[in-house]
Amino acid sequence: MAVSQTVRNPDCVAASPAKVQKVHWVSPLYNARKTIRRRAPSQAPHDLPDALHPILRRVYLARNLTQGAQLETSLSGLLPPHGMPGLDAAVALLEDALMHNQRIVVVADFDADGATACVVALRALRSMGAQQVAYVIPNRIIHGYGLTPAIVDVAAAFSPDLLVTVDNGISSVEGVAAAQARGMRVLITDHHLPGLRLPAAEAIVNPNCPGNTFPSQSLAGVGVIFYVMIALRARLRASGWFSPTRPIPNLAALLDLVALGTVADMVPLDHNNRILVTQGLAHIRKGIACPGITALLKIAGRTPEQASSTDMGFFVGPRLNAAGRLENMALGVECLLADTFPEAQKCAARLHALNRERRSIEAEMQAQAFDDLARLGLEGSPDLPWGLVLYDETWHLGVVGILASRIKDRFNRPVIAFAPGSSGELRGSARSIPGVHARNTIETIAIRYPEVIRHFGGHAMAAGLTLHQSQLATFSAAFDAEVRNALTEDDLCGVILSDGELEPSDLTLEVAELIRTGGPWGQGFPEPIFDGVFQCLNSSRVGESHTRLRVSVADAAPLDAFVFNSTPDLPSPGSHLHLAYRLDVNQFRGHQSPQLIVEHILPEG
Repeated sequence: MAVSQTVRNPDCVAASPAKVQKVHWVSPLYNARKTIRRRAPSQAPHDLPDALHPILRRVYLARNLTQGAQLETSLSGLLPPHGMPGLDAAVALLEDALMHNQRIVVVADFDADGATACVVALRALRSMGAQQVAYVIPNRIIHGYGLTPAIVDVAAAFSPDLLVTVDNGISSVEGVAAAQARGMRVLITDHHLPGLRLPAAEAIVNPNCPGNTFPSQSLAGVGVIFYVMIALRARLRASGWFSPTRPIPNLAALLDLVALGTVADMVPLDHNNRILVTQGLAHIRKGIACPGITALLKIAGRTPEQASSTDMGFFVGPRLNAAGRLENMALGVECLLADTFPEAQKCAARLHALNRERRSIEAEMQAQAFDDLARLGLEGSPDLPWGLVLYDETWHLGVVGILASRIKDRFNRPVIAFAPGSSGELRGSARSIPGVHARNTIETIAIRYPEVIRHFGGHAMAAGLTLHQSQLATFSAAFDAEVRNALTEDDLCGVILSDGELEPSDLTLEVAELIRTGGPWGQGFPEPIFDGVFQCLNSSRVGESHTRLRVSVADAAPLDAFVFNSTPDLPSPGSHLHLAYRLDVNQFRGHQSPQLIVEHILPEG
């Protein structure tokens, strides 16, 4: 593995390929640099209902939710499409395609957001009378990300009149030109941040484009295409397109897919996104979700009738993403397109197996990365770069994003992990921390060093890029320098924000259920974390890398507390531990009980 040192020593240092004894993955369990900080009580005026439980009231106020109207999550509160840039041009393209029975090809991204957006587009267009709709999804290793000239060649096999991108395309200048040279029109729907130059597509719908007046810029790719389909249905209704033989479709039936893609892509859950997710989860709980989501929940051991945003983000999303990481996301799309449960079940079983394989690959890559950092003397060293760039020629391209996220969590600094691409290229995934905008930082380097980066794109907390291997050292030094300009040493000390202490009488199933249903929780609207001192009654290992604690406090009944991806060291019985935790519902063989999901442990004092 190659690791950038610091800006003072920009040469990458290659670790010896010889294997050494593995260093266990260390979770936040004993990361001494992390601290627990309680959120300051909000003094903002509010009109939240008097009947609201005091715990939820303090949690909502800490998240700047101060108006009772913000608790309203019915579809009537959804923002109308007006003001979304490019929407009129997009609808005109699609209306023309339907009226003239043109061939449409949807070009999707290879993650869960892209897959759900693809299925929303396909189901909605077909329900509105489109007869010739197909889809293509790039293979991340062969075609790269987005609407590249290579994926245009694949789409050309369908002889499309119109290409519709979902969750990609805003940076596809060359791909749009290649499609138009073949006589295709292009509609881009995306939510990623645009670059300095927009592609010359016939229409672009992206709430993050310049000139946007749409009140929410936090839509995921699936949310953007859902809005496009809503606007298209309105246009077709006004034109008299629908009839008794072609009824007006109920697009709300697609909200389960919108909820899944929104949560899995970790976009901020502003009020509009919370409406979309809440309504989608309601469909799943009522048993009217698409068979694919139901099958993925069941194979993950989750109960559809009690589905939560956590289930979407940590159980369904990863299994769907496994297809795009290790094989082809077409498997995920087919799972979500399945019309019967047995058909979906077969796809879900394959996705489940791929996810297990992905976790195995990820574990090996993590162990290797920490081994090499320890060998180089960088773990815990002041010489560890502030902007950490890692590369190994054996790493799997589909898993480096997860690897970067894990290392970011461990060292609390921006991380970019690279894997080999083709023709000497390296492809990297960046994961960042508050204070460093991942995409904008990469763009700054691209402007200052135009010969270094070939392609890039993304968001504040996650981004991707491609460069030639010969430019790795230059990029590593530049990235570390940019991060140092943005952060202070205190920023490198991780902080876990707590919503305070719960009374022993609140550590109940009723309160755990209250919190679970008080969401949906997610990016920008985080699930509550509480903290307090507990006595450890006993501890044991669960699986290969998890810990189960039995803890107690005051007069409350003993609780199970789970620490995932934890160090093999176990707390001693009788010891007192300061826990930062989420109060959760444990579902086991039809029985429910409260449990703690531990985010961090500090010895008492």
